[in-house]
Amino acid sequence: MPSLLEVDAITCRYDLQPVVENLSFDLDTGAIACLLGQSGCGKTTVLRAIAGFQPVATGRIALQGKNLSAPGFTLAPEKRRIGMVFQDYALFPHLSVSDNITFGLNGLDPRARQSACAELLELVQLTGFARRYPHELSGGQQQRVALARALAPQPTLLLLDEPFSSLDVDLRRALALEVRDILKARQISAVMVTHDQEEAFAFADQIGVVDRGRVEQWDTPFNLYHQPVSRFVANFIGQGVLLPGRALSATAVATELGRITGKHHYEWLANTPVEVLLRPDDIIHDDGSDKRARIVSKVFAGTSTLYTLQLPTGGVIESAFPSHHDYKVGDNVGIRVEAEHLIAFTCAQP
Repeated sequence: MPSLLEVDAITCRYDLQPVVENLSFDLDTGAIACLLGQSGCGKTTVLRAIAGFQPVATGRIALQGKNLSAPGFTLAPEKRRIGMVFQDYALFPHLSVSDNITFGLNGLDPRARQSACAELLELVQLTGFARRYPHELSGGQQQRVALARALAPQPTLLLLDEPFSSLDVDLRRALALEVRDILKARQISAVMVTHDQEEAFAFADQIGVVDRGRVEQWDTPFNLYHQPVSRFVANFIGQGVLLPGRALSATAVATELGRITGKHHYEWLANTPVEVLLRPDDIIHDDGSDKRARIVSKVFAGTSTLYTLQLPTGGVIESAFPSHHDYKVGDNVGIRVEAEHLIAFTCAQP
């Protein structure tokens, strides 16, 4: 079964300088994807190319098997059946909520427009707000109106450009989950771009980590965290440190914290120097362990406390202890490793 959206080896340039190069991914019907990366990595350019605002120098973009973009050809944005939610909402300040939502429904008679508006207001939990104006709404409410307007023409695909970045952290996360539920309930496919990892993990089924105009890894949130394919992805996703070690077998590494074994099979020779990625949840507090570390800093986070620990050799790791275990900076604590997902990268011989 063909993918709903195909982005095939596209390159986009500004003033002959490539900002996206040979980038590819597919999206199935009903799936929600996210392009995640730092500012300037090219993720917004990809979104603009899908929307039809940016031409491609190489490759192609197709929706339901129909070419939207190719070198020398760019189908007009209004002919793509793609909706877009912008970072700044882009609502018309002089139009009411109702008129903003129905702005693109000129082909419907007034009664059908009113019915569509009422349905969408209920969907985004803004029933009763039809006659208000954008300046009378909170940021979260404006974003809901922007979503309703984008959904009004019943697009085949929805694009979201950093849609929650101007909201406070708690509202951002809550609204991301609400929007995801709305899209899933209507089986609407979507692509969002963001620099916020937590937002991406909460919102998307598939995430593409973008660096310097390329997708480093396209995968599920679980696999990005537990099976990063490169040092860049490992460092970019979540917290963690790289600890030196040597390969014992395809699934085991020797480190100063002892033998670490995982399920992943690596194609390396025994005694190969490697670096093992250890996440805070891989390091377990254990008073009975002979492995000790000194606390050099701590950050209380409610249900857990993040401790930075210095090993006897001077190496530093991090661990999230349950918050009822309260230790002071300078204390020596027992630790052990529980790293079911062994993440390691080969390194040059010293």
